[in-house]
Amino acid sequence: MMTQLRLDHANMARMLHVLQLKQKTLARGDRPNFQLVREVVDYILDYMEGFTLPLERLFSEHLKEVAPESVEVTERLASDYKAVKSRLMRLSNDIDMILMDAVVPMDRFADDLKAYLAAHRAYLRDERELLFPLIRRHFNDEDMDCLAKALPEGATAELERLQDAYPELYAELREAPLPV
Repeated sequence: MMTQLRLDHANMARMLHVLQLKQKTLARGDRPNFQLVREVVDYILDYMEGFTLPLERLFSEHLKEVAPESVEVTERLASDYKAVKSRLMRLSNDIDMILMDAVVPMDRFADDLKAYLAAHRAYLRDERELLFPLIRRHFNDEDMDCLAKALPEGATAELERLQDAYPELYAELREAPLPV
């Protein structure tokens, strides 16, 4: 289960890397492929709703039972998650406007994208540094098995689905370096 969580983090980091490349294109004053940005944002939103949110709920509820002192960490992560998702939703709305040829200031959009990337990366780092150690410390093999059975399919299956659904995005992901 921890291996799957680390793999999911690596896959999300690759998605964020693709968005970072597009943000750098914007910062240079060039226009990125906004359809590709739309695909990445849609994927991340779907993934957050279908995988991250259920995972966070399951782990937080179980941690509260076995380690009540973890409440501060899990509540902070839940709050940070909501803030990341809110930033991403705002970007999604702006992308819709851009794709409909509405006027959206590109410097503001580039700054918002940069801020979202920083916030999402900080959230992933906090999960790795704060949540994962709690899980390793307080969950036994039986807990992990029960949680694994309760989770939706992981990111690996989603990435395989992307190959068919979003061939351009999949090509970008293959080119993105694996995060350390």
